[in-house]
Amino acid sequence: MRQFGGQDGGMNYIGSKVRLTGFIRDTVRETAGSLAGRTFCDLFAGTAAVAKAFKTESGRTIANDIEPFSYVLCRNAIGNRTSFDAASLINELNALPGEEGFVFRNYCPGGGSGRLYWSDENGRRIDAARHAIEDWKLSGRLTEDVYYFLLASLIESADRHANTASVYGAFLKRLKASALRPIRIEPSPFEPTENAVEVYRRDANELVREISGDVLYLDPPYNGRHYGANYHLLNTIALNDRFEPRGRTGLRDYYRSPYCGKRTVRESLTDLIANARFRWIYLSYNNEGLLSFEETRTLLSRFGRWDCVRREHTRFKADSDGNRIHKANATIEYLHIIEKVIL
Repeated sequence: MRQFGGQDGGMNYIGSKVRLTGFIRDTVRETAGSLAGRTFCDLFAGTAAVAKAFKTESGRTIANDIEPFSYVLCRNAIGNRTSFDAASLINELNALPGEEGFVFRNYCPGGGSGRLYWSDENGRRIDAARHAIEDWKLSGRLTEDVYYFLLASLIESADRHANTASVYGAFLKRLKASALRPIRIEPSPFEPTENAVEVYRRDANELVREISGDVLYLDPPYNGRHYGANYHLLNTIALNDRFEPRGRTGLRDYYRSPYCGKRTVRESLTDLIANARFRWIYLSYNNEGLLSFEETRTLLSRFGRWDCVRREHTRFKADSDGNRIHKANATIEYLHIIEKVIL
């Protein structure tokens, strides 16, 4: 959907592969060959950065993520295949008067919760837009495609103005410059295609038993930090539900991934690979993960011919005020490759 330009929603997403998509795409092409007419699946799709790189190239693209906000982003970026003109709807959302709804009352200073995730003005804008999108859907004004397009646009735009250093595990003590600027909802881009697409919100280890194809890309959590906790507020916008926020950060109940546990990650990854009916499997992991390089190599080698390529890249970290970005230690990104023996 080129009229809504840009290659990425611009989200501050930990583990994003936006800078590595070229490296991943080139490696898949060099090892598995052309994906024309073949199936590519991204089982932990996140913001859909990698799936987007293969959407128009693959005969069939499958994207999955269990987090509600990720599903919304994938449903728009991958699930939407046909262009439409929704500029008037975006303009209508941006012209709405604010509402003092759930986000304002629980996550903005004026709501009395003591939480500073958004300015009062932006909290009202988020509430008003989310209310309108849901009302328009229920009234039949929106198709499913347009609904997810608008919701993805709201989530990405709200994230750009959040008063955090990176994730939603904490808010900053005072509103930073980008949080003070009024939210303007920008359209979330997607690429039209005639190729087949499928988008799921499922547990990866369950879904893998029900699908099959040619290339499977895996980017599971690497460490003990759960995405459901780190991005709980984006899930709240996606779900539009009501609950009692807990603690200083206003946390909600969230999915706890077995890939975030030292005692469960090995068993989960083994189960996933064992049940994957794909000839080529690519696993992104890095040198800071719960599993060491040798542990990962040993595990994967059980299932077929193993290889690995690596790319060193620099991580960036915001300071305590979220205003300046500093270089942190370089991270080694491993892309493990298995040509699986399928019995």
